Amino acid sequence: MASSNNEATARAGRRRSTGAGSSRRAQLLAIAAEMFATRGYSQTTVRDIADEAGILSGSLYHHFASKEAMLTEILRDFMGNLLTEIRDIAEAGQTPREALDGLIYNSFETIHRVPFAVALYQNESALLTTTPEFAFVHKASLDVEKVWLGVLKQGQAEGDFRADLDPGLTYRFIRDAIWSTVRWYSPRGRLQHRTVADQYLEMLHGGLLA
Repeated sequence: MASSNNEATARAGRRRSTGAGSSRRAQLLAIAAEMFATRGYSQTTVRDIADEAGILSGSLYHHFASKEAMLTEILRDFMGNLLTEIRDIAEAGQTPREALDGLIYNSFETIHRVPFAVALYQNESALLTTTPEFAFVHKASLDVEKVWLGVLKQGQAEGDFRADLDPGLTYRFIRDAIWSTVRWYSPRGRLQHRTVADQYLEMLHGGLLA
C-alpha cells in the first residue's frame, strides 16, 4: 500500500511539473513573440529573451533548442490555428457573404488576440520566404489563400459578389487592408476589434461614396 501511495504521489508530481513546464514554455514564447515583433527577429538574442523572462540564457535552452526553434513554434501555432479557424468558417454551410463576413471578423479577432504573432508574420516576410526552414509558413499562407478564394469564387458563382472583379486581386485588397491594421490597432484602445470589423464591412459592402 505504501508503494502504491508513493507511486501515486510521484505521478501527481510529474503532472504538476509537466503543467508548470508547459505554462513556462507558453510564457517564454509570448515574451519571444513580442520581442521578435517589436525589435526584429535578427536583432533579438537568446540573452535578450532570457533577461526579459528573468532567467539565465542556459535555462532557456532547457525549453527550446534555439531562437529559431522558438520562432518556428510561434509561427506553427499561429498559422495552424488560423487555418483551422477559417476552414471551420468556410465549411459551416453559410452563404458566401456570411462566410466572407465570418472570415473578416475572425481576422480582426486574431489581430486582437495575438497581435505580436501577426506583426511578426508581417514584419519578417522577407526572412520567412527565403529560409528553407520556414517553408511551412509559405505553404500555410497558400492554404489560407485557397480558403478565401473558394469563398469569393463561390460568391461570384451564386451571384452574391460581383463577377467582374478578379478573385485573386480582391483577396489581396482585403487581406492587406485587414492585416496591416496590426500596426495601429490597440487591444486596449477605444475601438475594439468587433467595432473595427463592423466599420470595415460597412465600407466593403456599401462603399465610401454617400
